[in-house]
Amino acid sequence: MPGGQLTTKGGVLEVYMGHYMREWLAQQKLVTSGECPPENAVYAYANSLQRTVATAQFFITGAFPGCGIPVHHQPQMGTMDLTFNPVITDDSPAFREKALQAMEKERQGMQLTESYKLLETMIDYRNSPSCKEKKVCSLSEGKDTFSAGYQQEPGVSGPLKVGNSLVDAFTLQYYEGFPKDQVAWGEIASDKQWQVLSKLKNGYQDSLFTSVAVAQNVAKPLVKYIDNALVGEGASKAKVTLLVGHDSNIASLLTALDFKPYQLPGQYERTPIGGKLLFQRWHDSAGNRDLMKIEYVYQSTEQLRNADALTLQAPPQRVTLALNGCPVDDQGFCPLETFKKVINEAAK
Repeated sequence: MPGGQLTTKGGVLEVYMGHYMREWLAQQKLVTSGECPPENAVYAYANSLQRTVATAQFFITGAFPGCGIPVHHQPQMGTMDLTFNPVITDDSPAFREKALQAMEKERQGMQLTESYKLLETMIDYRNSPSCKEKKVCSLSEGKDTFSAGYQQEPGVSGPLKVGNSLVDAFTLQYYEGFPKDQVAWGEIASDKQWQVLSKLKNGYQDSLFTSVAVAQNVAKPLVKYIDNALVGEGASKAKVTLLVGHDSNIASLLTALDFKPYQLPGQYERTPIGGKLLFQRWHDSAGNRDLMKIEYVYQSTEQLRNADALTLQAPPQRVTLALNGCPVDDQGFCPLETFKKVINEAAK
């Protein structure tokens, strides 16, 4: 399988997620069971790479099979659409300096020594070409170098990048269903080890995309799009809008809108593969108020590995999120007017 492409199993998992979302939307009376939604009621928009377009197509197939709902994307496949491209759009030296400091600070707040030590042992780093030829024999003592070039994604070179690449590969092996003795050469034996290793993958993404300075800049095109679709002129058009981008989009969006810290039970990843941020507009008829509810809907590591079919009776995981600027009630709702202010401000 070429790197960066959606696997067949990835497609199956997305069909299951789409099927579940269809059942849930029907339960909420947004669509009718057994019927195709009216034209333009569902709008799907993906970044113009094979895996994002394919992901959207599989989701739509699971949710609305045979309904011919198109997936919109810019014509030039294999290139990043500006809406989903998490690149730095400020070319001033002052911003670059601010971004680099923010990423450094984010990294300094992380405790990764235990994770590096475990990884070094697993991959026998002392006998690696990196140690023997380049004399780089310790990941935990190595130095990370961050970059924040104009029109480029935030980047890092050094042990954090190495750690992320390896743990990402192990995680995908696990999800893809490899026998456990073939996942990371059978070196991962416990839940605790997965948690320790996953700190490297999460730390990589957090340091690059979740500092306030960087996130507010790189997420802005997506924030503007969501602002328009939820509370702007686009809100009256589609009942359901599906956006398919990348984990970096979710990570930076969560910081740009200033969400409170969250935990995802049953997952080692902060932004699990195939996860969805579900923005919901509700109307409280008793109090005549418009409300917003935001949930993280995702498959647990076991649901992904086992390719569990998802239904209302056997649902994916759902975690209610809260914005610092829009306090939620005990059911997870916040006033739409307040949400509007928060997202309008972030889109400026």
